Amino acid sequence: RKAGEEVTQQLYNFKDKGDRNVALRPEMTPSLARMVMSKKNGLPLPLKWFSIPQCWRYERMTRGRRREHYQWNMDIWGIQGIQAEAELLSAMVTFFKKVGLSSEDVGIKVNSRLVITEILGSLGVPEDKFAATCVLIDKLEKVPLEAVRDDLTELGLTEEIVLQLTTILTSKSIDSIRESLPPDSEAASQLESLMELAASYGISDWIEFDASVVRGLAYYTGIVFEAFDRTGTLRAIAGGGRYDKLLETFGGEATPAAGFGFGDAVIMELLKDKGILPSFEKSGFDAVVFAMSEDLYGGALRAAILLREAGKSVDVILEPKKTKWVFKHADRIGVRHVILVGGDEWADNEQVSVKDMEGGGQIKVPIAELSAWAKQSVSES
Repeated sequence: RKAGEEVTQQLYNFKDKGDRNVALRPEMTPSLARMVMSKKNGLPLPLKWFSIPQCWRYERMTRGRRREHYQWNMDIWGIQGIQAEAELLSAMVTFFKKVGLSSEDVGIKVNSRLVITEILGSLGVPEDKFAATCVLIDKLEKVPLEAVRDDLTELGLTEEIVLQLTTILTSKSIDSIRESLPPDSEAASQLESLMELAASYGISDWIEFDASVVRGLAYYTGIVFEAFDRTGTLRAIAGGGRYDKLLETFGGEATPAAGFGFGDAVIMELLKDKGILPSFEKSGFDAVVFAMSEDLYGGALRAAILLREAGKSVDVILEPKKTKWVFKHADRIGVRHVILVGGDEWADNEQVSVKDMEGGGQIKVPIAELSAWAKQSVSES
């Protein structure tokens, strides 16, 4: 209900064993709004929040679109100015860079719902029709005008208004859109300020104005944005915008807010296409610790604790095994070091053997110096 008709139609809903109507969460933003409303008096604003929830949509599965996915959400509450949107866009670009993508691979289209609001107002469209109109306009990138013409007519939009609107929304520059907006246009001022902030963040080459971007969710009220694959082969990678009135729909006080959702499905396809998807073959462990005899298991635990306190992720072998098996296990899970507790080394001043699985070397380290060795190896890596 809060997100708009399309999400309502895609709701993954059913009756449970108690004959209750239930639904799997389609997105996170309304849930976040309810949490903010319930805790608002105890929340210092601005609130900067991120989450990676699991979401479900009952829809036709295509490449980059699944019925079940994880979505990175990032939201800022309590900031009225477009500084919030600029910070969010910068975070998104930072992620793209960290996974090896550049502005030649990905772009982010920006617009403002206020552009539509000001244009519709000048065309005589009632304000209560604005949100529904935006949802339909968002579909025009995916379907021809004829597919939504009847829906637009139902809203009271004549074909002449629709043609004017679609012509204006093909604009790719703020200067050209200004001709269709009032002289004191808040939308144009917002967009120009956002572009200035993007330059300050050093992300201008990622950002471009596109008047056709309105986003399909009904609760957006201002700046909206959408990350896209520049080859045009994939659907939107991520999207978001400002939703200042969402809290009011739950009976709360109006609170400025902006955020984005970034699903895992499309970005995975893009990284595969570019040949830069990480292999995920390594386990994440830094070291394997193994007691060569049962009576030295306590010593192995001491070694593991020291390594963990020094910042290492450690896999302790919990049952008796042969040393050959331990080395194979370490190689299989991609561990750099194997710590062997036993033999003459342990008897000689409680030393452990540290086997380097990459270089092939092996050294003796007194357990009292194991923390220092671990910290040194972290700095070297």
